[in-house]
Amino acid sequence: MRRISRITVAGAATASLALALSACGGTSTSSGSSESKDGKGLAIAYDVGGKGDQSFNDAAYAGLEKAKTEFGYETADVEPTDGETDADKEQRLVSLAKQGYNPIVGVGYAYASAVKGAAEKFPDTTFGIVDDATVEAENVADLVFSEEQASYLAGVAAAKSTKTDVVGFVGGVDIPLIHKFRAGFEQGVKDTDPKVKVISQFLTQTAEEGGFSSPDKGKSAAEGQIEKKADVVYAAAGLSGQGVIEAAAANKVWAIGVDSDQYKQEALAKYKDSILTSAMKDVAKAVYNLAKSVEDGKPATGIVKGDLKTGEVSLSNSNPKFADDAELQKAIETAKEKIISGGIKVKSS
Repeated sequence: MRRISRITVAGAATASLALALSACGGTSTSSGSSESKDGKGLAIAYDVGGKGDQSFNDAAYAGLEKAKTEFGYETADVEPTDGETDADKEQRLVSLAKQGYNPIVGVGYAYASAVKGAAEKFPDTTFGIVDDATVEAENVADLVFSEEQASYLAGVAAAKSTKTDVVGFVGGVDIPLIHKFRAGFEQGVKDTDPKVKVISQFLTQTAEEGGFSSPDKGKSAAEGQIEKKADVVYAAAGLSGQGVIEAAAANKVWAIGVDSDQYKQEALAKYKDSILTSAMKDVAKAVYNLAKSVEDGKPATGIVKGDLKTGEVSLSNSNPKFADDAELQKAIETAKEKIISGGIKVKSS
């Protein structure tokens, strides 16, 4: 991991900067104590779906909240806008940097171009990007995860839980990142029980078509899979996954959540008894750790990867029916140990 010395970024926000920021998406700021070193710290710019997706973006916000509490500084989180361009995203990050926020995290691979551009303009500010490893710069941390490993365990859980020998996978967008979720899930199912059929589909070809932000699309896809006898459906689809969970609950089959522990999400409380588990990646921890590295004066840069071994991908145990199933837990733990030791090589495509 490459590291650089921290150079303090200061400067109060001006009215013009505030206007520029609001033009590129809604912003909320919150202040901690006045004892922080610089007054302004972590800022995050949300991916499609924004705050309230009960998944990926909300996990990033949890990391921001932890940093704000611990370091006592002002934070900011900025919503995306419909139909925005890479230039809009870059403008958003540049505005945050001008105001003195440090570090600044783009939540999602779609920020790659924007992070690269903003980082070049503000070499003394640390930037992070979640789910992208293509930005190479001395002041950028690529926060990535082995999603396929948690998805493999989700496949084990699905194969052990199905009664119809049919399970489903709903991916938000047909892109390499979501291919990792599908590949791991399908491999986990087949390694556990080769006779179980996996029905897989993607909601859209591009994020702009709403694959990560359309619960109605997720619900329709899940209903179609359930009609084909799927009794466990795993969604890697951001906000669209809420529709998958709703459909599972309505049809009394299992859903497997993603990114956050969706059994615990308040907005999904009425469906929680249908959420078997969630394939989690600890975006909150990754975002918080980046903020801590900056606060400690040793900003993390380069590729920072979380996997089963580091504990940054996992399956949730919140549902008692899942946690108390000894046979299921043994199968998952055995698979986990083999993945960590290298005995199982999980495919990512």
